[in-house]
Amino acid sequence: MHARRLLIGLVPLMLVATAACGDDGAGTSTSDSGKKLDKVTLTLNWYPYGEHAPFYYGKQKKIFEKHGIDLTIRAGQGSQKTVQATAAGQSDFGWADTPAVLAGVDQGIKVKSLGVFLQTTPASVQFFSAQGVRTPADLKGKTIAGTAGDALSKTFPSFLKKNGLSESDVKVQNTDPAGKIAAVISGKTDALLGYASDQGPTMQAKAKKDVGYLRFSEHGLNFYSNGLIAGQKSLTGSRAAVAKRMVKAVSESWTAAEKAPGPAVASMDGASEQLPPKAVLSEQFKTTLSLLHTEATEGKAPGVNTEADWQQTIDVFAEAGMVKNPKDVSEYWDATTALKG
Repeated sequence: MHARRLLIGLVPLMLVATAACGDDGAGTSTSDSGKKLDKVTLTLNWYPYGEHAPFYYGKQKKIFEKHGIDLTIRAGQGSQKTVQATAAGQSDFGWADTPAVLAGVDQGIKVKSLGVFLQTTPASVQFFSAQGVRTPADLKGKTIAGTAGDALSKTFPSFLKKNGLSESDVKVQNTDPAGKIAAVISGKTDALLGYASDQGPTMQAKAKKDVGYLRFSEHGLNFYSNGLIAGQKSLTGSRAAVAKRMVKAVSESWTAAEKAPGPAVASMDGASEQLPPKAVLSEQFKTTLSLLHTEATEGKAPGVNTEADWQQTIDVFAEAGMVKNPKDVSEYWDATTALKG
């Protein structure tokens, strides 16, 4: 769903394989202080962008080391591939969008969430502020760039319905994920379906125009977004204890990064050749920090989930047709390994 997916066709197959496969991270190392650490791999949902700052900050501040973890962070190639690689044991843990987790489990993929951190969806309609769009009703007659089959396009009809609109009130133009920003900048479409924590800041920086948003969550439709996932290999035997430590380390890293957003973003320097400019990273992370909680988890540590919020998310995607056979919350979320509220 990210604009940078244009790079998919340009990345050598060897790099793609390295991002998703390779050494599963099992084994140990020794820290500079002589502490024994468990080697752990984490595959992101995409190339590093602002949302991922806490992982790099946690490494820099030795938070993962404190919890006995020697963390290797890998770029991803989309949440679906991250879910598959994590389930297959090609990565110890993954960072992936909850809709991809739900769809994967629906298809029999053995993966579970250890906690969703972006609990307010960044899904939104994005446009240049000069368009004068203030409410969903202002979308009537507009052409919007969307990608057929993705979570944004699948849930957009529900967003319209909740705001008294029908699908015929707007035109969704099927657009490759990498082309959505260009479509709006060129005027081919009036807006795009994207993530407020990703495409918006990038589009604003490229066009040097203010970007406005109609966030799904602010107009009657919320569901879980990105979080930490693991396959059976990481949840059984001796690795189960590592998983619990990983959950704590990730939550602590997010807490630390939230308190120091500037240094957290700075810790990403050199993380990837595709890293967005620092100003874009900062705006992405600022927006990300507004997505960490629902009303039920406000004031709790990052990554603490509730069964009710999980059920709401499952219901949304069942209605959208992305989950054909909805299961019990416990089939998607490992509450025994996850943080307790």
